[in-house]
Amino acid sequence: MRKFRADLHIHSVLSPCGGLEMSPSAVVARLQELGIQWFAITDHNSMGNCAVYEAVARKAGLFFSWGVEIQTMEEIHLLAYFDDSDQAQAFDQELYRSLLPIDNDPEFFGDQVIIDENENILRVEPRALINSSVWDLGTAAEQVCAFGGLAVPAHIDADVNSIISQLGFLPPSPNFELLGITAKLNLPEYLDQHPELADKAFIRASDAHYLTDLGHGSCIMKVQEATAQEILLAARKLDGRYIENDT
Repeated sequence: MRKFRADLHIHSVLSPCGGLEMSPSAVVARLQELGIQWFAITDHNSMGNCAVYEAVARKAGLFFSWGVEIQTMEEIHLLAYFDDSDQAQAFDQELYRSLLPIDNDPEFFGDQVIIDENENILRVEPRALINSSVWDLGTAAEQVCAFGGLAVPAHIDADVNSIISQLGFLPPSPNFELLGITAKLNLPEYLDQHPELADKAFIRASDAHYLTDLGHGSCIMKVQEATAQEILLAARKLDGRYIENDT
């Protein structure tokens, strides 16, 4: 077993609401300064930049997970993590086909760029990634599972785009064992207000859109290896694994 400091909700220059400062080298350098050993890029509705961030992370000795932040029909943000890059890319194609056919307005929402390791712009994504998929929550979770991924509702305590803000409660189906929380949340107080969540596991992350956001939200994972499958086992506290959230 090994302990990792992890931040598994970070946006790249592909997310329209993310800063263009969030280049692979800048993100990796900042994470190294912060002592964060494992991270995921979770752009809105696309994994188009995961490969390049993974390549830069590996060269720097950091661990990386392919991820994406799906916006469902209900406008719920659902994180998905994958261990197999081929399955991740196949899922990404299905997700892209499910997006509403609306063009991005870069002057209003921001640029959506796919880059290489040298931070050259390879192309600009025209589809509005800030918009929703036609998948509802159940369908999105099923699709993630079908491609070997792990689905985790994002920032459940957020005022918008969280499963609780959008539905008013955590539905019994799909059954999510692990829930994302914001960097600022006082988890014990939140559980006092939501005792129905007492049997759930939680994962804190920065949801960074800018370099200054990094370091404001992470967790400690005790796992065998830095994989999505191990995240789930840690949520279940199997064989000494655990997730410890910073306060």
